[in-house]
Amino acid sequence: MTTSSQVRKVEVKPNYENVAWKWMRYSGIALIPLAWTHVLIKDIVVGVHAIDLEYVIVQWSSIGWQVFDILLLAFAFAHGMNGLRQVSFDFIHGAGARKAVSWGLFVMWLVISAMGAIAIIAAAQNHLANL
Repeated sequence: MTTSSQVRKVEVKPNYENVAWKWMRYSGIALIPLAWTHVLIKDIVVGVHAIDLEYVIVQWSSIGWQVFDILLLAFAFAHGMNGLRQVSFDFIHGAGARKAVSWGLFVMWLVISAMGAIAIIAAAQNHLANL
């Protein structure tokens, strides 16, 4: 039996792999309520037959829905890109190539997530300007 004075603590210095590992878990946890809320509202409460462009634009005129959809987009895409990064490491063995792929996927995630966020905000602003 060990006592608290006998427990050995190892300090792990944060690096890209540690952050990516934690982000995969955080994004997975965040996706559970985000995705299920999305499915509940869009597919069950509203129904896909009632969703059209006007519905989406009106919904995005609420800052709460903008934040919700941007978070859903960013977390889902981050989770997927990190999974793609892990799978690519099965085929890429060089440290330099792995680093290049990791950073390339990260930049792609940033750019596409930013484009999605801009589209959501711009659609809402455009709708409000036309009211």
